[in-house]
Amino acid sequence: MAAKPCIPKGTRDFSPVEMAKRNYIFDTIRSVYHLYGFQQIETPAMEMLPTLMGKYGEEGDKLLFKIQNSGDYFSGLTDEELLSRNAPKLACKFCEKGLRYDLTVPFARYVVMHRDELTFPFKRYQIQPVWRADRPQKGRYREFYQCDADVVGSDSLLNEVELMQIVDTVFSRFGIRVCIKINNRKILTGMAEIIGEADKIVDITVAIDKLDKIGLDNVNAELREKGISEEAIAKLQPIILLSGANAEKLETLKLVLATSETGLKGVEETAFILGTLEGLGLKNEVELDLTLARGLNYYTGAIFEVKALDVQIGSITGGGRYDNLTGVFGMPGVSGVGISFGADRIFDVLNQLDLYPKEAVKGTQLLFINFGQCEAAFCLSILAKARAAGIRAEIYPDNSKMKKQMSYANAKGIPFVALVGENELNEGKVTLKDMATGEQRLLTPDELVETLSR
Repeated sequence: MAAKPCIPKGTRDFSPVEMAKRNYIFDTIRSVYHLYGFQQIETPAMEMLPTLMGKYGEEGDKLLFKIQNSGDYFSGLTDEELLSRNAPKLACKFCEKGLRYDLTVPFARYVVMHRDELTFPFKRYQIQPVWRADRPQKGRYREFYQCDADVVGSDSLLNEVELMQIVDTVFSRFGIRVCIKINNRKILTGMAEIIGEADKIVDITVAIDKLDKIGLDNVNAELREKGISEEAIAKLQPIILLSGANAEKLETLKLVLATSETGLKGVEETAFILGTLEGLGLKNEVELDLTLARGLNYYTGAIFEVKALDVQIGSITGGGRYDNLTGVFGMPGVSGVGISFGADRIFDVLNQLDLYPKEAVKGTQLLFINFGQCEAAFCLSILAKARAAGIRAEIYPDNSKMKKQMSYANAKGIPFVALVGENELNEGKVTLKDMATGEQRLLTPDELVETLSR
């Protein structure tokens, strides 16, 4: 007996209706990107492992899907190496490639490889799947789409402002209420400096980034495990728990970080972004959140995260400024900033809130019933005319029983059927049936097209 087919955990099939909804998401995001002058590129699903390794921190490296070399991949291994059962070391020996973890690192590689062809600042967007060997759970998948927009070759904070406008516009079009959270890695660096743990900045940011997931006590426990002193942890508490309006937080930070040049620079950048956005009339809330750390090591300036307000789900958009990412590929001094929409989580949010517009699911509008060879031949010419007018139409391919063909129309939610029997054929007309009301009208082909076009 054949084994029952299945798909890997953390992946999903999508039905035609679901794909229509997903394309609504992609088309909405794409149209907003175009409004702001972004151009589309694509990169391969797999990259060379050295391109990916070391860019996401130790935890990120563990989540990379590695691709086994073809051929005899054991040939270069000694018996001692095989018997060591050292999985990471062995993987590096017989895996040269990996599936991309995100779209930002491949984009940095693309910029370096194509630098002579690009006009800077270069504004690109990408809508492609990424893969992470994560533990699947609600809202977290191993294969999912990202919809990225990045600007490289410009230090201007106006780029950050425009990206937040894009976020606000996209979610306003979706009808999703969100909170746009902003922080700055320079502020986090300043925090580490003033508590006397500057060399532990990565450990600190990885820990406090989990505050909303594991709570303050567990964050402090993780900080202790990383060797951060009790005195430093105590100094950190009032900073990460700072509350109040954005302006109040910024004023407090100026005092707290007064001895950190880097920290004050972060405060200055954040104040500019928040102040500029305040005058642009965004529809969604923008909040300075000092616990936002975005664990990825390559962020160096502003960092962003977007949370849906009416659904319990993780971040649905994230991003930030990175000043040195292309440097690891031999092209130093190119600053960039970007955002990434999590299409799969947005899909789930729109489903839960039932926010898809009816026109998003663009199914067949008109089905021609097949009564036989002569009737079908007559229908084909009208079918071509209907399609030329933009009407989504099809003909049932087989001369099956009427009940079966009408069941097909019902199952697909087709609102109109066209009936051409012997009488219609003799008159050169079509009977149009409204499936919702049952009303039938005898129309000429031109009248049929005109009726459905309206």
